[in-house]
Amino acid sequence: MARDSNATKARLLDAAFSEFAAYGIAGARVDRIAETAQANKRLIYVYYGNKEQLFDAVLQRALETGSESVPFDADDLPGYAGAVFDHLVERPELMRLVLWKQLERPGSTGAEAESYAGKIAAVRQAQEAGRIDAGIAPADVLTLVIGLSQAWFGAVGGPAAGAEGAGWAAERLAGHRAAVVESVRRITAPRAA
Repeated sequence: MARDSNATKARLLDAAFSEFAAYGIAGARVDRIAETAQANKRLIYVYYGNKEQLFDAVLQRALETGSESVPFDADDLPGYAGAVFDHLVERPELMRLVLWKQLERPGSTGAEAESYAGKIAAVRQAQEAGRIDAGIAPADVLTLVIGLSQAWFGAVGGPAAGAEGAGWAAERLAGHRAAVVESVRRITAPRAA
């Protein structure tokens, strides 16, 4: 019976995502990833090289999935912030993965830097066209939008923290989302002449 390497790779990435989100790079164990994925541990090294490269592949996949799920729109940054918030509500483990990445590998990867550069250029164009307040540098606008979108998840007691936070009532989440969207609207709205 032929093996499906794509299915195995997908299972490994899914298992690695959960493992890295729970334990970070240093605490993750390749044997647990392989066991969860129901795959031979050796395949991790064959497909991905080592644990750090596997983490990079997981991060790259999460970035691509996020970009597909939440398209960036410089002309609707409040809507984008709300969509990022929704994406994180559906995937609280994603924020944990991001936090581990920042702790263990500060800075941005090449793929992240490329993604940010495109978004910064779009913000700059929207500012030049007068659709976004130009009083804040484009990179700072992007940082604030992303930071506000993620704020509830990194805060103590937020959904990413687990325990009671993971079961936030829909009403509370709607209020937090509205606060994120309104905050982004206020910092990006063009100033009246």
